[in-house]
Amino acid sequence: MLRAAGVGLGDEVVVPAFGNVEVAEAVTLAGGLPVFADIDPMTYCLDASAVEAAVTPRTAAIVVVHRFGRSADVGRLLGVGQRHGLLVLQQGESEAPYDEVAQRRERAAYLDAKLRGVRTPDGGDGHTYQQYVVRVPGNGRPDRDAFARAVRGRGVECRVPVKTPVHRLPEFRRCVALPETERAADETLALPVDASLTKREMQRIVSACNALGGLLQPAF
Repeated sequence: MLRAAGVGLGDEVVVPAFGNVEVAEAVTLAGGLPVFADIDPMTYCLDASAVEAAVTPRTAAIVVVHRFGRSADVGRLLGVGQRHGLLVLQQGESEAPYDEVAQRRERAAYLDAKLRGVRTPDGGDGHTYQQYVVRVPGNGRPDRDAFARAVRGRGVECRVPVKTPVHRLPEFRRCVALPETERAADETLALPVDASLTKREMQRIVSACNALGGLLQPAF
């Protein structure tokens, strides 16, 4: 898409650092330079204000990545593109059948109501819960990782959705301030929300998390 749009040597493309490295790699393969902008802490997608602040005369495009089943604020991001004459490309996630999405939403609603000691996701409009991502409060990664190990020890599968933001990787290392990206990388944890989960399995998730969540102190 970048090549077809005319993005080439020396062009800057604004991308998120919170997520897969493939987007930044695609920019490089097209001859461009990935420029990282911060995310919205609710959607985990590019923040329009941060994108606008990252625009320079060399910026040619913005790549918007929808994350975890929650959509970015496309209206505002398109507005940034229009004001600066930039191409706005979107990368979505694979769409699940409607009945599967409905079951995920049902399980997400159960977790929203029952979980204690973690910050549940902001459902927002149209959230399909490709992943159910909570925040583990505390003082950063050591708390989240210890929490994850303990939850796994209680028989509940969970995973860190983004272990290392792209701007921290050696091949894309940048000296850039991305506070929300850093915070999300340190605090987020994806809990099971698959449509196949039984009520008993959901109860186990809640029991495992709630037994630990109260031991953590929220960050100020």
